Amino acid sequence: MTGRRLTSLLAYVTATAAGASLLTGCGVIPGTSGGSREPVTVMTWAPDGTRATNQPGMPAMAQAFARWVNEAGGIDGHELRILTCNEQNTSAGAAACARRAVSEKVVAVVGSYSQNGRAFMAPLEAAEIPYIGGYGVSEDEFTSPLSYPVNGGLASLMAGHGMQLAESCRKVSLVRPDTLAGDKLPDLLNSGLRKSSHDGATDIPAVEDAAEYTAQARRARSKAGTEDGCVAAVLGERTQTFFDSFRRLPEQEDENGGGSDDGQDDKGEETVRISSVLGSVSQPVVDRTGGAHSPFEGAYVTGWYPEANDQRWAPMRKVIKEHAFVDNRVDPTDAGVQTTWIAYTVLKKVIESLDTDSISAAAVAHALDRGVQIDTGGLTPTLRWRYEDMLGAPRFPRIVNHEVTFQVVRKGQLVAQKPGFVDVGDTVLSAP
Repeated sequence: MTGRRLTSLLAYVTATAAGASLLTGCGVIPGTSGGSREPVTVMTWAPDGTRATNQPGMPAMAQAFARWVNEAGGIDGHELRILTCNEQNTSAGAAACARRAVSEKVVAVVGSYSQNGRAFMAPLEAAEIPYIGGYGVSEDEFTSPLSYPVNGGLASLMAGHGMQLAESCRKVSLVRPDTLAGDKLPDLLNSGLRKSSHDGATDIPAVEDAAEYTAQARRARSKAGTEDGCVAAVLGERTQTFFDSFRRLPEQEDENGGGSDDGQDDKGEETVRISSVLGSVSQPVVDRTGGAHSPFEGAYVTGWYPEANDQRWAPMRKVIKEHAFVDNRVDPTDAGVQTTWIAYTVLKKVIESLDTDSISAAAVAHALDRGVQIDTGGLTPTLRWRYEDMLGAPRFPRIVNHEVTFQVVRKGQLVAQKPGFVDVGDTVLSAP
């Protein structure tokens, strides 16, 4: 056992109430304590109002979850208090949120989004605070011993997307951010493509927050070709901007950019098919861009979870309807909102498993390390974070959920392309 883990265990055995005082402007959710047990304070952070990817629905979902459990007396008698923080899509913002989590003595950071793992994990690790159910865009989420991911992150999405495209695409162009994180995406996509003896994709780096992508779109279309060619773009919120540039290219056969659901235009001629992964394309994006007339009509999309209309999401939808019905930030079809719901499901079951009057960060981490099992109602496989449960991929050792779903945009709706989950564990392991 490491010195840090021994410290964690001793802290768990001797933990006393933190008695954290919460500031009025920090997004605190009041509620009834449900008895003499002490309140549990956690934090959820995400970027909001930035030029790149924003996830305001994640803190809003956390607040709705707290209203729900507190109305019923809390989690095992503990009032759930939520702190929220705007991570601002910067390393400074992520570090500031993490420092505030430490100063407020939260027992966990739950259901959060940040690309700046190196900035936020160090403060959390120093304070022994677990990071539960991050969105999965930071590599540190899959390497830190205090991170407990609920999905396979962008690594699983990209590996799975390669497998999905290999079934239908002769050539593939990948447009991705020109960043350190983006540099890893081609290898992951190619690991999926080559699983079916497919050639690797043409790699096209692009500025993450550009106002237009005409040059990249032109090159992507040219390299993919029109004979079963596919253009994949993974640019977060700027994916929509890219495909807007793509459909405006001159001599584009399909005015909608993505073609029809069978990869042909209205005249039956071959077109370039478009694709992406959940987070870069989502149901809200399809709705905003025209629904059935969206540029994304016919697009292939790889996701972590069942399609948004699946009955397994019914409990989450009920909570949103009853406790966030006037908050338009909380969209049940958004992957960030869905991830936050699953992350708080984990927190709830961990607290219930402890069955104690006071909850500490060390106690939460200890329960997760010892192998508490989390049933998410079929939204993921059963989650558990023992050493033997982890995938052990060189760059992503802490992946425990390496299943994805293959979806397609059909008549303006993201629906299942094939039923059930697809295991991409071996594909992720084979990536360079």
